[in-house]
Amino acid sequence: MARIPKIEGADAEAAYVSAQKVVEVHRRLSAWLQPGQTLAQIDRFVALTLAELKCKSCFIGYKPRGFRGPAFPSHACLSVNDCIVHGTAGYYEQPMAMGDVLKIDIGVTHHGWIGDAAWTYVFGEPPELTKRLCDAGKESLRRGIAQLRPGNTFLDWAKAVQEHVEGECKFHLIRGLGGHGYGKRLHEPPFVSNVLPTFFGEWPDSTRRIEPGTLIAVEPMIGIGSAETEQERGGWPVFTADHSLSVHYEHDILITEDGPRVLTEGLENIKDVIA
Repeated sequence: MARIPKIEGADAEAAYVSAQKVVEVHRRLSAWLQPGQTLAQIDRFVALTLAELKCKSCFIGYKPRGFRGPAFPSHACLSVNDCIVHGTAGYYEQPMAMGDVLKIDIGVTHHGWIGDAAWTYVFGEPPELTKRLCDAGKESLRRGIAQLRPGNTFLDWAKAVQEHVEGECKFHLIRGLGGHGYGKRLHEPPFVSNVLPTFFGEWPDSTRRIEPGTLIAVEPMIGIGSAETEQERGGWPVFTADHSLSVHYEHDILITEDGPRVLTEGLENIKDVIA
């Protein structure tokens, strides 16, 4: 099993600075977004903001090992409605309209350290079902993070998230997608599933003890009607299989001796309803 990297001291503070750059991009986006904008315009805004903050996108040009499609072509992941994650700036050409739900995932490199966090934005006052879906994403993230304490395992994270989303709210956590370690690279061990394993060996990292110094990006992804996904061969955007609405929320976490430190603190306070 791959070793999980650990950090401390100055490296931990550098990771915090990078995470806060992500929060600042989201903060500026929330003040700028309005109906009628296209994904291409939004991606351009992200690119300009990153340059102002002396950061670079760690998404554009990214290609995971073994992926047979093209490198990721955009500065941000921009995923509309039934698109859960990995939407590109060109996959959806219609301007944002009232009722649209847009997931924006920002990844930055700053002085060699990654920051990576996503939030969901709703255009116009959300209908009751959309609001409940968004609330489930935010609350499951909060409950899951509370379990990221030394001595627990990653099963404790998944149990808290799954009990809330599927047990209490009756929505569906997306299978096959989850959080991950990071640091000076976008993806490091461990993989952090949002659901409990259903058979032995399905999620090898599940029983690993959570240890101080671990950096992880945790990210519940939730659909209204399905836990399964649909994706074009060689393409980036991932959709709910039944094309029902989805949301995505992500925080960067440093595990400390005292428990989880949310490096992307403040993200949960931004304006995410765009009127």
